[in-house]
Amino acid sequence: MPTDQTQTPGTPAHDSYDTVIVGGGHNGLVAAAYLARAGQSVLVLERLGSTGGAAVSTRPFDGIDARLSRYSYLVSLLPQKIVRDLGLDFAVRKRTVSSYTPAVRGGRATGLLVGGDSTRASFAELTGDDREYDAWQRFYATMQRVAERVFPTLTEPLPTRDGLRARIDDADAWRTLFEEPIGVAVEERFTDDLVRGVVLTDALIGTFADAHDPSLLQNRCFLYHVIGGGTGDWDVPVGGMGALTDALAGAARAAGAEIRVLHEATRIETDGTHAEVTVRSPAGERVLGARRVLVNASPQALAALLGDEPPAPAEGAQLKVNMLLTRLPKLRDHSVDPHRAFAGTFHIAEGYGQLADAYRDAAAGRLPAAPPSEIYCHSLTDPSILGPDLAARGYQTLTLFGLHTPARLFTADNEATRAALLKATLAELDAHLEEPITDCLALDGNGEPCIEAKTPLDLEEDLRLPGGHIFHRDLSFPYATEGTGRWGVETAHANVLLCGAGAVRGGGVSGVPGHNAAMAALGR
Repeated sequence: MPTDQTQTPGTPAHDSYDTVIVGGGHNGLVAAAYLARAGQSVLVLERLGSTGGAAVSTRPFDGIDARLSRYSYLVSLLPQKIVRDLGLDFAVRKRTVSSYTPAVRGGRATGLLVGGDSTRASFAELTGDDREYDAWQRFYATMQRVAERVFPTLTEPLPTRDGLRARIDDADAWRTLFEEPIGVAVEERFTDDLVRGVVLTDALIGTFADAHDPSLLQNRCFLYHVIGGGTGDWDVPVGGMGALTDALAGAARAAGAEIRVLHEATRIETDGTHAEVTVRSPAGERVLGARRVLVNASPQALAALLGDEPPAPAEGAQLKVNMLLTRLPKLRDHSVDPHRAFAGTFHIAEGYGQLADAYRDAAAGRLPAAPPSEIYCHSLTDPSILGPDLAARGYQTLTLFGLHTPARLFTADNEATRAALLKATLAELDAHLEEPITDCLALDGNGEPCIEAKTPLDLEEDLRLPGGHIFHRDLSFPYATEGTGRWGVETAHANVLLCGAGAVRGGGVSGVPGHNAAMAALGR
């Protein structure tokens, strides 16, 4: 199991570098490794005491040897090209189940289990025949063909809109994903409310939108959730998300990059060919020179560093909950073993109508009456994140990700609203369990339940995510538009590049903005 990333602050070895990278999150580390391997002198500045940003593993519960992926938690968009190029000692594992969605039909507890040989039978049990299953197979076969064509473009110069459409070469798929709200396709191709909801969830992760939003924000989110790896699979990082950033930091250092934690960049000045970065550290303030600067932070932070006009405000819309259990809870649906139900994504209150109701509630300024969320158990696929004693005793982790809870709902009283939302969210889960989830919670070294919840405002406080937005800003379609530049990382300043999640084709744990910023810096 990787060790915690506690690092010494250090002092920059030089006053001037080829490249200074602001922010030691995973994208900054990817860029550092590529540029250092190309022979450049590279310095990474990280304001916190360790690298990784949101892609970290920590022990959040006092006295408990469980190393959780505290913020980001699954891997889909990380190209194997980056893993191979950088020689990363990093692995993922496939989940045995894609998803389980509990339901009540005719007063009886049932559900939809997607994954493996039981998928067809589960559809038939839920809906009464094979029509929804056949529609599911056709729809996701189309999505896989799109994924096979689009995913490789993420590490290439941005295609034009027409170029990407020609590459996809499927008029119906193009219309479904790029031209009309995803809700149209969901309603045309599926009839069961629960099945429709399972499909729609991929359009709403970290995104506050309705199925028929004319902006197509939900389509952009859906696209990035179904193209990962060219298959759409969401995989479990072995050792937790921190294993990836440990490997990236190691690769960057091995290539010659310097990484300095507790070093915060406070100002960037540039004339387009040379830049100066003001840095604050425990040793005081210092100005460093650089031929170029890569900023692995939000577009808002980039503007503040440069003194530029800030972009439009961003707003996150999710609740993140980490739990440690002494056992998995029993389900009311006795046909499914909890070890299978929680092995994939466990959907709660995510029927199509429920998702629409939750959006309307939040848009009206109130918490959803039935908060939708999804859960998965990392330790079922990768028990290495648990200490040997916990694993032997059957302990399990649960990660819950709530939808449709925009930051605006928490501004009046973050603490009270968090508590109310957590209670309501767990109640929705309990409706499908034979025992309350709180009865299964482990206790930490102080005798407190092992559960923590993070609202958008908490994420802004912890990680400086603008408005708690996990993608830094609304996602973009992966093609060039006016002002995007060749790689989607360019800014108004020739020698300043954006290599964080707010770049075009950013969002998620992918390393793509880091790779693309490095390619732009190298003139490739």
